[in-house]
Amino acid sequence: MGQKERYWSIIKNIFKIGITITAIFWISRTISYKNLQEAIENCKPLYIFIALFCYIASQIIASSRLNTFLKIIGLNLTERYNLRLYQVGLLYNFFLPGGIGGDGYKVYFLKKNHQIKTRRVLSAVFFDRLSGIWALSIITGFLIIFMPRFAIPNTITISVLFVGTATYIYLLRLFFRDFLSKFITTHLKALMVQGFQTLSAIAILYSLSFDGKFSPYLLIFLLSQLVAIVPSILGGVGLRESIMSFGAVYLNLDPHLAVLLSLTFYIISFTVATSGIYYIFRPQRLGANKLPSASEVEKELHHNA
Repeated sequence: MGQKERYWSIIKNIFKIGITITAIFWISRTISYKNLQEAIENCKPLYIFIALFCYIASQIIASSRLNTFLKIIGLNLTERYNLRLYQVGLLYNFFLPGGIGGDGYKVYFLKKNHQIKTRRVLSAVFFDRLSGIWALSIITGFLIIFMPRFAIPNTITISVLFVGTATYIYLLRLFFRDFLSKFITTHLKALMVQGFQTLSAIAILYSLSFDGKFSPYLLIFLLSQLVAIVPSILGGVGLRESIMSFGAVYLNLDPHLAVLLSLTFYIISFTVATSGIYYIFRPQRLGANKLPSASEVEKELHHNA
């Protein structure tokens, strides 16, 4: 890696740390930690377990969705092997520096170990993420339909979803016809991923003894998921909570409940991601003698950018 690239990497890391610290500081000024502590102490463990189960199910389906995209580009991995690699990717989403993330790691690993062009893998990973954003938009749109406080006519919401989906399919057909062949399969899986994560959020709300309207909290929860594309550290902790708190204030909801929903979901996702640690110590399970370092991954991805 050249000096220019090294400086750029340092700047990106500083930027990520700055965003996270700012978000955490803002959260600390807007919520009461005493209220959060009381809510945690009184939560119902059974619903936390259900939330954990739903999240694990979402990640298994997400792994299968990615494997479908990989098969389209001619990379035939077993579901078990792909799930192992996906677990490592989840872990690296929390810890890899320089904006690489788990996706960057998977691209590098697959290119290095399976003799396939980097750009081909990048395209598969990109559309895997894009299908997730599409599903997120669809579910968010349906939540808006059930929230009359926005005073948005249902015809407008449905029309936007329809036009957006039609445009998306048209662009796929025009420029990425290969990925269109499995559109229904991949995007049904995308809906299932977001659906299970929404169920996980509902279970968390039940664990906190919430008995009000779920849709406003679910709406800001889904919108907070979009911060995954914003450079940050530790998987976006602080950013999601900031969005949840801001959204709660805007919609006249309980900001403590909103932040606790986000924090609990974060802890669940982090817990599941730690399963990838096993493959760091046993890389042979991925058919490698050792896993590449962050600097190796960043150098290769920069070279192919």
